[in-house]
Amino acid sequence: MTMLRLLLYWIINATAVYVTAHVLPGISIKSFTAALVVALVLGLINTLLRPVLIFFSIPFLIVTLGLFMLVINALLLQLSAMLVDGFAVESFWWAMLGSLCISFVGWLLSAVLNV
Repeated sequence: MTMLRLLLYWIINATAVYVTAHVLPGISIKSFTAALVVALVLGLINTLLRPVLIFFSIPFLIVTLGLFMLVINALLLQLSAMLVDGFAVESFWWAMLGSLCISFVGWLLSAVLNV
């Protein structure tokens, strides 16, 4: 992956976070700069912590046919909200809806930009 492509993914994810915060009333963000920081922190958390959580939750993932991933994604979004000033998630349910919205907007932007 080239640096330009990595930078583009970062901006797409930051835009997805920013759009989600403006669409959902339970998620708030101060500025696009905060969204850039959230995207960076969320990317690091997903890279480092997500595989460990997935490994330890394999039985739940099997029983729920993978739907437990929604819970993992929501918890990681809440963790990033705790770590970044200027980004807040009101509750677990807003985090779950927010993670779905971020994923959808990120996917849509990637598809439109052909990344």
